[in-house]
Amino acid sequence: MNKLAILLLLTCWSLAPCMAEDRNTRKLYIQQYSKIAIKEMKRTGIPASIKLAQGILESGSGTSSLARTANNHFGIKCHDNWQGATVLKDDNKPNECFRKYRSPEQSWLDHSDFLTSRPRYASLFKLNKSDYKGWARGLQRAGYATNPQYAQRLIAIIEEEGLHHLDRGANLKIFSRETAATNLDPRFNYRQRTGRVNGIPCIRVQSGDTFETIAAYFNISLPKLLEYNDKQETSIRVGMNVFLKAKKNKAARAHARHRVQEGETAYWISQEYGIKLYRLLDYNYLKPNETLRPGETIFLRGYNDMQ
Repeated sequence: MNKLAILLLLTCWSLAPCMAEDRNTRKLYIQQYSKIAIKEMKRTGIPASIKLAQGILESGSGTSSLARTANNHFGIKCHDNWQGATVLKDDNKPNECFRKYRSPEQSWLDHSDFLTSRPRYASLFKLNKSDYKGWARGLQRAGYATNPQYAQRLIAIIEEEGLHHLDRGANLKIFSRETAATNLDPRFNYRQRTGRVNGIPCIRVQSGDTFETIAAYFNISLPKLLEYNDKQETSIRVGMNVFLKAKKNKAARAHARHRVQEGETAYWISQEYGIKLYRLLDYNYLKPNETLRPGETIFLRGYNDMQ
């Protein structure tokens, strides 16, 4: 292995999140956390661009093991004053102690408090919020990370994604919409893939789609999106519809009945026609998770509407 390859490998290893993060994942991460980054900028003075860039770099846009198992998006270690939950992970030394959070949002708030409460970062708060380069270099000088390219990596992320516009008050909705429309992998440009079933906007699931990516793209909370789709968990199937607003009580009049195909469930049928699951079950005197027989007729509008 030549010297350049070894240098690149060591650089990536020292910045743990080089791993699985790609540009599409990064875009979705930005959409998901832009709002809290802006709120924290207004609360504490830390530029939104810096918080987002650090979250992207430290957590691999939310894909790192520390982010997934401990909701720790900023690589913050326990230190002497931490009273919360912890997790052990190899870093500069084996089995180092890292903070564990109840949610990613708690990690974002603690990151702000971490920077504002430590004297070594005090000089940063004398900088203008729009001076993201000064902040990036100041974080490196203060020892936030040991990698000598840390500031350069933060600046590169900010400029590649245009995050500095958020520091200057760019409208979040416009920023998110432009980011989604111009930078996302076309497979995940959900706005171009949005259709309607039973008059309700929806996405037909393709390989790689998740409830999380769809929720982040449209700035819908994940619990609300699951509620729209009668889901208690986030499992998803290629070919099913994911609705962006609440489903209706009955199918369109043109769809009064459905003939069950092999492998279909009441839930799948409710998603196919945009009907609330409990209504479909009620129309057909079905129990939740009851097995349907191929060829069976399922009513989609209720008995009274069949006359």
